[in-house]
Amino acid sequence: MPMLQVSQVSVFYGKIQALNSVSLEVRQGETVALIGANGAGKSTLIWTVAGVLKPASGQILLEDKPAPAQPHIVAKMGISLSPERRRLFPNLTVKENLRMGAYLRKDMDAAKLDEEAMYQLFPVLAQRGRQYAGTLSGGEQQMLAIARALMRRPKLLLLDEPSLGLSPLLTSQLFEKIAEVNQRGVTILLSEQNAFKALNVAHRAYVIEAGRITAEDTAKNLLASEHVRAAYLGVKSEMKDDATGKAQAGNAPA
Repeated sequence: MPMLQVSQVSVFYGKIQALNSVSLEVRQGETVALIGANGAGKSTLIWTVAGVLKPASGQILLEDKPAPAQPHIVAKMGISLSPERRRLFPNLTVKENLRMGAYLRKDMDAAKLDEEAMYQLFPVLAQRGRQYAGTLSGGEQQMLAIARALMRRPKLLLLDEPSLGLSPLLTSQLFEKIAEVNQRGVTILLSEQNAFKALNVAHRAYVIEAGRITAEDTAKNLLASEHVRAAYLGVKSEMKDDATGKAQAGNAPA
């Protein structure tokens, strides 16, 4: 039984269709990536799973139970969202933002232990505990956003464009942390424009284009896919001259 099952979900913004009969599943312990161009529907799908957007049709199941279209109830069911552009409480400190992540929890003693675990996972946050979130660097804010989402002890962590606006170095460091979070047993659904980084931490992935799922496979197979390499990894396929059979313009896969 998949932890998350999305079946034939369609979503509209007014008369504009953002998702068209999208289906996917996430199994316990996996990292599953959603890759695609800007505007393809990745964030729309993440926010629909989180209960922020309501499907016009289709069904979303969490552990075989219908997921309601109310974010606070979705959160209680075990889905936690780290949103695009972080959306922290800028006038609260790092420590206060983390505690907001545990707002729905009743086990405060365990929540305090989890707070310490977040400082171990993201050591820079321990150094910034009393600093206002709005004064952190972009990379530090993204780490805080993920840590805040993890304070809920989610069954499923939704990561929406975590590398947005980060330098290549910070992006690499962030994805190392995402891999570590998964290794600690957290199931992840990851929406990400940086297809190379996403596919290198994911077990499986879906390609979404113009609101439709156009491909699904293991991350390893998609990394080797000629279409994915050309469309999302910036690698041109080799083209052969019909007469000579020799490779012409284009970069050979690295």
